[in-house]
Amino acid sequence: MSTARRSAGILLYRVVRTGTGQRDVDVLIGHMGGPFWMGRDAAAWSLPKGEYGDDEEPDAAARREFEEELGLPVPDGAWLPLGEVRQRSGKTVAAWAVEGELDPARATPGTFTMEWPRGSGVLREFPEMDRFAWCAPDEAARRLVVGQRVFVERLRAYVREGRAPADS
Repeated sequence: MSTARRSAGILLYRVVRTGTGQRDVDVLIGHMGGPFWMGRDAAAWSLPKGEYGDDEEPDAAARREFEEELGLPVPDGAWLPLGEVRQRSGKTVAAWAVEGELDPARATPGTFTMEWPRGSGVLREFPEMDRFAWCAPDEAARRLVVGQRVFVERLRAYVREGRAPADS
């Protein structure tokens, strides 16, 4: 049984044109829920993702987490592997990009329960992600946690230049 922490997620995107006509992307990201992230914006957003164990394939976990965190199915489309990244915490995150449309206002986030305030004995429920937004790459880079920004860079290189995302 593996003790390494692993997460998998999906970076939903849509192709857009810049003012100069160059192909680019907008990506759908979510603001992390709960009291720790409340009132924060920079480095407080994530792609919909979550942990999985040895009994689940990473792509299945990515689909499950997307649906749990948004309350919506993954749009139909090809899954483009964006590779893996080891975060500072030691967790490995695998991601796929899927091209599709989704209205963030339709999302119904899943929830988690935690004691809040700490030490109070009171259990409260919080959304896993409390809001979602389509962002241009520069805005996503500011908002995303540092360890996930590379996924946007890899996707952008693929859409703009046709380079394989995991090789960027």
